[in-house]
Amino acid sequence: MTLKERQNLLTQITVFINSLSVEDETMAPAELKAAEKIELLTIKECAEAVNGLSEHTVRQLIAQGKLPHIRTGAGKRGKILVPKAALLEYFGG
Repeated sequence: MTLKERQNLLTQITVFINSLSVEDETMAPAELKAAEKIELLTIKECAEAVNGLSEHTVRQLIAQGKLPHIRTGAGKRGKILVPKAALLEYFGG
């Protein structure tokens, strides 16, 4: 990653964090608590959370861009985490 790319990324992160703090000031305390609780599931936990869902299907949905996710760590060995709310919303439950 070049220095310019790194600076651009840091600028984007700073803008994002600043926007979060502005939103936090306008939210009621109950909304803040709800916003802070985001449960992330591993692929295995996703398969266990939805009856009849396989780990392979979860991976396919992620690859197709149908499920939001984040990858922790670097490269292909990073753990994939999916927001539980997004998983349940996708499957209508």
